[in-house]
Amino acid sequence: METRKLGSTGPQTSQLGLGLMGMSDLYGPADRAESIATIHAALDAGVTLLDTGDFYGMGHNEMLLGEALRGRDREQVQVSVKFGALRDPDGGFIGYDSRPQSVANFAAYSLRRLGTDYIDIYRPSRLDPATPIEDTVGAIAELVRKGHVRHIGLSEVNAETLRRAHAVHPITDVQIEYSMISRGIENGLLQAARELGVGITAYGVLSRGLISGHWTAQREGEQDYRGLHSPRFQGENLKHNLELVERMRAVAQAKGISVAQLAIAWVMAQGTDIVPLVGARTRTRLQEALGALDAMLLQSDLDALELIVPQGAAAGGRYNDYQLSHLDSEKAA
Repeated sequence: METRKLGSTGPQTSQLGLGLMGMSDLYGPADRAESIATIHAALDAGVTLLDTGDFYGMGHNEMLLGEALRGRDREQVQVSVKFGALRDPDGGFIGYDSRPQSVANFAAYSLRRLGTDYIDIYRPSRLDPATPIEDTVGAIAELVRKGHVRHIGLSEVNAETLRRAHAVHPITDVQIEYSMISRGIENGLLQAARELGVGITAYGVLSRGLISGHWTAQREGEQDYRGLHSPRFQGENLKHNLELVERMRAVAQAKGISVAQLAIAWVMAQGTDIVPLVGARTRTRLQEALGALDAMLLQSDLDALELIVPQGAAAGGRYNDYQLSHLDSEKAA
């Protein structure tokens, strides 16, 4: 497993990270034993960057990760934690809270659930409109000074917010959706991050499974987040997007790789300052994702993909309109 450095001030991590959300939330039932086995398989394969959130399953995901890390060398793993999203007892999302006192409170609970005395990268999950980003970053910086946090990250922010935050304390990375069909990062944020020496951790590299090569029209309406709330998985949008996947499949087959491996390799090819996060929930899916590390895309391959799946080719937003309204990254800087 090769490594990549997260920004000019961040840690050296594996060139592929594992996102754990689906093991606890939003994508239907997950098997606890298989989830832990998948984390262990990732660690054994050299994956060191593990991404979670305190609101994934309302603490369940952090406790799951804490259990999986018992007996492992903590210094060989980078744990990335998002905080600030508020949930109700029914699992609904009810807002964001990144006030300084809340930052300290959330961190205390995360440390206990994870069973660790420090978090490698700590970041607000979304911008709290009621709290200046300078105040939030300042509060995390205090946790850095006390040794509870090692690095500060952000998630789904625009270039202006990144610059304001970076002026308070060096930002290690911005976590944001980036895939062949979600390329908004290229409209200013990626350029600002590179100017400031800030890395990118890319989630949604398979667009929640849509461009994995495994999703079919017959799965429309499945009772998880995708079928219920994601425009890209519904109706004519789904039909159009699966046609894009078939174009990708032709390229993948010519390379002797799967569609998922092609999609992951495409993100990796966008720069060594980008670390893709894969949301594998099983060892089988993890093994497929790891195969992307050997998928060498030539410039001719990238040019061909740009022609068949250009920026803006997907039908439907990456979130519904309500959720998009909460994304600072979707607002002009």
